[in-house]
Formats: sequence, structure tokens, C-alpha cells
Amino acid sequence: MVKRFPVLLALLLGGTGCARDAYFQPDARVAYPAPLAPNADSAVVTAGRHYRRGPLGRLLLGAHYRRAWATPVELPVFYPKNVVPGGLKFSKLGGGFQTTSATLTADDGRAFAIRTIDKDPYKTLPKVLRQGFVLTAVRDATSAGMPYGAMVVPRLAQAAQVPHATPRPYYIRTDEDGLDIASERFRGKVVILEQKLEGKANLTPLLRGATALEESEDMLEERYHSQEHTLDEAAFLRARLLDLWLGDWDRHEGQWSWASFPQENGRTLWRPVPQDRDQVFFRFNDGVLTWLVSKIVPKFRTFGPTYESVEGYTRNARFIDSRALSELPREQYLRIAQDLQQKLTNEVIHQAVRGGLPREIYALEGPQMEAALRARREKLQRVAKRYYAHMAENVLVAGTDQAEHFVVERLSDTSTVVSVYRLGGNSKAAPDSLLYRRQFHPAETERVILHGLQGKDLFTISGAVTHSPFIDIYGGPDEDTVRDTSRVSGLRKKTRYFDTKRNNEYEGGPETKDQRTHGVESHAFDRDGSGR
Repeated sequence: MVKRFPVLLALLLGGTGCARDAYFQPDARVAYPAPLAPNADSAVVTAGRHYRRGPLGRLLLGAHYRRAWATPVELPVFYPKNVVPGGLKFSKLGGGFQTTSATLTADDGRAFAIRTIDKDPYKTLPKVLRQGFVLTAVRDATSAGMPYGAMVVPRLAQAAQVPHATPRPYYIRTDEDGLDIASERFRGKVVILEQKLEGKANLTPLLRGATALEESEDMLEERYHSQEHTLDEAAFLRARLLDLWLGDWDRHEGQWSWASFPQENGRTLWRPVPQDRDQVFFRFNDGVLTWLVSKIVPKFRTFGPTYESVEGYTRNARFIDSRALSELPREQYLRIAQDLQQKLTNEVIHQAVRGGLPREIYALEGPQMEAALRARREKLQRVAKRYYAHMAENVLVAGTDQAEHFVVERLSDTSTVVSVYRLGGNSKAAPDSLLYRRQFHPAETERVILHGLQGKDLFTISGAVTHSPFIDIYGGPDEDTVRDTSRVSGLRKKTRYFDTKRNNEYEGGPETKDQRTHGVESHAFDRDGSGR
């Protein structure tokens, strides 16, 4: 039986899937191969009727959103010349591994992203797995996503006071040639079109007062280079709690843009702008095999009336979360969660779901989706507590490429305070110098990681207590000074210092574990998520 399992699975999935293109529907139109009338305004289509399975297939692989993928809906036909005033012109192909995507531009400089609703994970697999039942099984998992879910989000995000794009679904004719070299790739497919929230030309009224829109990589470069750049952590937390409520588990750093807002003190405040809502309302663990997979791969969390693992929902966002949620206390998590509960009313939920889903899909999924959103809203403060507890376990506190003074005060068994000040040219704290401050409780926080980055940084640790979080110090490539006079009862040293042996001033105490080496590995800090 074990040897026959791959063959059985292949049969359940509707074939071996060896041919790359044979798996997918040849055309989204239900009437295919009959031609579409010239200048037709709309067409009756399915997002993916190839995801239909028999009873045994649904039992083992899950019902997912197969009915939504296979249900005919009426969508407008996409005409590049007519979709916005002045039309859209092809700019470049996208670089996504699973969706076919391209950038289109309008006469006024605005950029729009167009991408297929359906996905093909072919390129994400090792070459040895790009055939047979494994490829087909991975392709089948696309049906766990709600094909029209992204269209529900704008009204919810608007009520939550979170910036958003406004995606619209279309069908692309089989004879469309207005997309230049991308035309052939999109023909016969259902697509989503939305304005790209990147670059100054794409600033919308939702971002009134902003002067630029940058990707996470560019924003983080500014943040870590200069003390004049800070992140709006409260706005990011609001967006992340909305993500949790929507069950959107794929919120890595590439899914965000950042709007820059000049401040009266001459500094720049960066606020988050979420993008790409392909994984909202994800439904995965409703089959025997997919339930087992969800236990092995924590990020595949299923949307429903109850929240599954917060750690799983947030795993893909671990990098950006650690950099944009380092300062906020537990109370602020609860305040923002409560505010969201008040703003996301039953009427807001109904209007968003009813107005966002095609009417045929609303009849299948709408009432269930609304009920789940209402139930999740009532639990949002509890989830905020769990999210805070998860984020508080290990906290990253990073400086900039300028000189800073990191002050760690072990005040009591329940309070360790970490502050960061800007240093002036005389190595003294400059006026208006506080950059960061947070109180840590050892029952919540196991470790605080300090990164000085470049600049001549000063680290001082003081206090005599019984309990305290571990403090890890990474000085950075320039000359740094570490002075540790603290004491913590216990056998394990609570402060570790990572740097090079030369060109640093070190005054360790009984709590300091000297981890300095002759190499420069300790200077590594991943600024943009590339791992470098």
C-alpha cells in the first residue's frame, strides 16, 4: 500500500501533472472554446475549475475553496486603453515565482500591478520535484487560498485606518495584444489589477502629507543609517493586528511599502503601507493530508472563528516584526486591539464581504466569512496579548551608523530598563537625545539583543538584582566601549559581548561573558532581510 501511495495521490489529483501547462484550465471562460464577442464588456469565468476534486480527493486534500475557484462568476473584460483615463501601457514583467505579473503605467505616472489570481509554484520547487504527483500536489494547495479574498480587504482596512490598495478582478481576452510582450502570458486568465503603492507618483489621498513611498529595503537602509529616521511602531502594530484578524500569514518584508512623513523637529517618520493580500482567509487544514502538513509547517494557518497559532501566523513576518515592533508595551497592544474592535462593526464586516465578493461567491462563502470575522473580532484582545508575549520573548534593539549610548539598568527583579541616547561629538548625550526606551520584565523577556552598528557606541550596564533578561551586545565595526558593573544572582552570566578583540574598550564585570574574537563575524547585521 505504501508503494502505491504516490500513484493513488496522483489519481486523486487528476493526473501525474508531468506536462506544465496541461494542469491548468485552458481558458477561464466557461464558454471556451466559443469566441468572445468583440468589445464585450464582461465574461462568465471561473478562477480555476482545475481544482475540482471528487469525494475522496476532498477528504484527503481538503475542500479548501474549491467551489469558489470552480464557480462561474461574471467579471469585466480588461482593456488596457479604457481601464483608467488615458489608458495603461506595459512597463515591465514582474519577478514573482508563482504568479504571472507585470507593471503597467498611466499617463500621470501612476504604476499599476496586474497579476494572475491563479498561481503556479513550479519554480519554487527543486528541479527533481518539478514533475509528477509532487508538483501536482503542491499546485493543488493553491485552492486553499480564497481567490477573491483580496477584494474584501479595502473596506475593512479603511475602517481600521490602515492604508490599502484597491484591487479589482478582470478577465483578459484570448486575443488581447495591448500588454506588449506580456500579452501572451495573460491571455485567457483571471487577473487582479491594483495601483502600486510604491514611489512618489503613487501617493494616494490615504497618505496625505507623505513625501515618498519606499520598499522595506530602502526604508530600513535609511532607518539604520541615521538617527533622523524612525518607524511608526503603533501604525505598524495596527496593521499587524489587522493581518492576524484576517488570517493573513504571508506578511514578510517584501509585502510592505513605507510612506515618509516629515516631522516638525526635522526628522522623518516612516509609516507602513500593506500590499499583496493573496493569503487572507486561508483555509488549509480541512483534509486528512493537509491537516498533517499544517502540523509540520506552522505558517499554514487556517482562517476560521478561532485563531490558530500566533507563532504560525507571524512566522513569515519575523524579520520585519522584530525591527518594527521593538518598543511598544503590552498596554498599547491592548489599546489598539480594543480600538479595532470598536471600528470593525458588524455593518462594516457585512458591507466589506458583500461588496468585495462576486455575488455568486458571496452565496457560497459570504455568511460563513462574516461569522468568522465577527467571532475573531471578539477575541482580538486575547490575540493581542499572545502576540505581545511572542514578540517580548526576544527583543532586538538596534542603533544606527551614528554614535549612540546604550544604557541598561537592572533596577529590580521585575524591571530592566533599556534606553538609547544619541551621543554628541564629545561622547556626551546630546540635547533631545533619547531615541529609545523600554522596560523589560524577566518573566516576559528572555533576551534583549543590542546592535550598535557603525559609529563609536557606548554600552553601560548597571544594577544588582536576582532576576534579569540576558543582554547580548554587538558593538559593530567601529571602536566601541562596554562597561558592565551589574550583578545578577545565579550561575549563568547574564551579559554577553560580541565584537573584535582589537580597537574596543572593554570593562567587564562578574556578569559579562567576553565573546570577542579576532574575526569580524559579529559585525554582521541583516538590514534588509537578504541575510547579508
